[in-house]
Amino acid sequence: MRRTLIILSSLVLLTISLSLAEDRADLAAIYKIKDEGLNRSQVMEILSYLTDVYGPRLPGDSNSRKAAEWVQGKFREWGLQNVHAEKYDFGRSWTLEKFSAHMLEPTYSPLIAYPKSWTPGTDGPVQSEAMRVQIDSEADIEKYRGKLKGLFVLIQPPRDVDARFEPLGRRYTEEMLKDIIRMPEPGRPGPFARMRQGQPNRQLIRKTTEFFLSEGVAAVLEAGRGDGGTVFVGSGGERGKNAPPVPPQVVLAVEHYNRICRILEKNIKVKLEVDIRARFLTEDLTDVNIIAEIPGTDKKDELVMLGGHFDTLHTGTGATDNGAGCAVSMEAARIIQASGLHPRRTIRVALWGAEELGFVGSRAYVSEHFAVRPQPPEGMDRTSDEYRRWMEKSRQTPPTLKPEWSKLSAYFNYDNGTGKIRGIYCQGNEEVRPIFEAWLVPFHDLGATAVTMRNTGGTDHVPFDEVGLPGFQFIQDPVEYDTRTHHSNMDVYDRIQRGDIIQSAIVMASFVYHTAMREEKLPRKPLPQPKSGQPPTTAR
Repeated sequence: MRRTLIILSSLVLLTISLSLAEDRADLAAIYKIKDEGLNRSQVMEILSYLTDVYGPRLPGDSNSRKAAEWVQGKFREWGLQNVHAEKYDFGRSWTLEKFSAHMLEPTYSPLIAYPKSWTPGTDGPVQSEAMRVQIDSEADIEKYRGKLKGLFVLIQPPRDVDARFEPLGRRYTEEMLKDIIRMPEPGRPGPFARMRQGQPNRQLIRKTTEFFLSEGVAAVLEAGRGDGGTVFVGSGGERGKNAPPVPPQVVLAVEHYNRICRILEKNIKVKLEVDIRARFLTEDLTDVNIIAEIPGTDKKDELVMLGGHFDTLHTGTGATDNGAGCAVSMEAARIIQASGLHPRRTIRVALWGAEELGFVGSRAYVSEHFAVRPQPPEGMDRTSDEYRRWMEKSRQTPPTLKPEWSKLSAYFNYDNGTGKIRGIYCQGNEEVRPIFEAWLVPFHDLGATAVTMRNTGGTDHVPFDEVGLPGFQFIQDPVEYDTRTHHSNMDVYDRIQRGDIIQSAIVMASFVYHTAMREEKLPRKPLPQPKSGQPPTTAR
């Protein structure tokens, strides 16, 4: 018995040793990757085209389509193969052709402001008075009935603007990285855990929007998050072809919004002029994911994927969200191709459409190629508690798998701004931790050291993870992402840190290449099993 145990122990140790040996970083390949990425980088030139020339890129608009053609041309120029754009159903696109906003009385002042996407224009310049409204309940609506026609309505009270005594930009310290690596205590959120935010009263918002529309307001004005001229702006309407109408909506710099409110509080008339020339694009209700490949050798029927989302918001040019991710992914593929490396598995780059509207492009791709998740009933309100309960239940239902599901080794995503890679999230996959730790060793001197078991969400690795495929997002330095650039008018080329995305492209190229060279695909987490105990269904 003792001898048997010794033999078994020896076999286990041998297996572990062989596994660790296999996943030791290929330093010869990394030398080539670093040489190409550090000395002949094209990442900033790629980014300049995506942002300066073609940004912003809303799903399905003309900028996005022109940029997609340019990207495919670069992939072909570099020698990548199977370059194409895959269409998926999206809905109506939206484009902003011209915008201006001014205060005319009691004195003239230009206003820093932006219309919300997927909201209508004003059909030319509109001059009218401004009025502050306070609607905290449905009963408040009646106080304003018949009083708002043709007015610009301000829907928030003034907001205090504090001085900023802390820098807008920061990097993770070693202590912060230790906190990210450390799992939270059971039952307690960790220091970097996502906290559930209070849900807005969606029913009140919907009824108020309908009321403003019926009253015929000129536009709805609100103060944007941010200060100092940085304005964070999102969407105010829906993309569906038959989406309900909404009034024009404009977000102002908080300092300019506050000034208007203070003047109104003195019972002094404020007259504004706003010109929004925006239109919905309904001729083509599709958008695209952009795909290109480096063919593998002896395992070419298996895949390693990398990418980021191609779409942006409309206020900046989409540099940190997510031109950086697209440029890093393109550059990583270029580095591998230009270095003369020959991956065993096929490497597939994917630049996703419509991430900002709920991973629409990546979810469509995963459903088409890998696995289909349960879909909500037709007509279910996606803002309702019923939908949230349905989503929770659907997460425990196994997907219907397609033949390609078994062929993917991993997908690596980049979508947290300009910050350099400091490590990677394992999404709870214990088996990949020692592998990733080994692959990061050659990049410790470039600041990439952290491997954490934590999950992270909010971007295009999620649709892969949801169907049991290894999907990963890198840990990146925050820099100015949440404080200045994410979804703001300052999301532009000049906020990109050149050294950071050069480093990121090198690390991305190395991870993708090593995944393509392993004898076995990366380990997977188990899929949720149906209550009957039957295995997940497989599409034929």
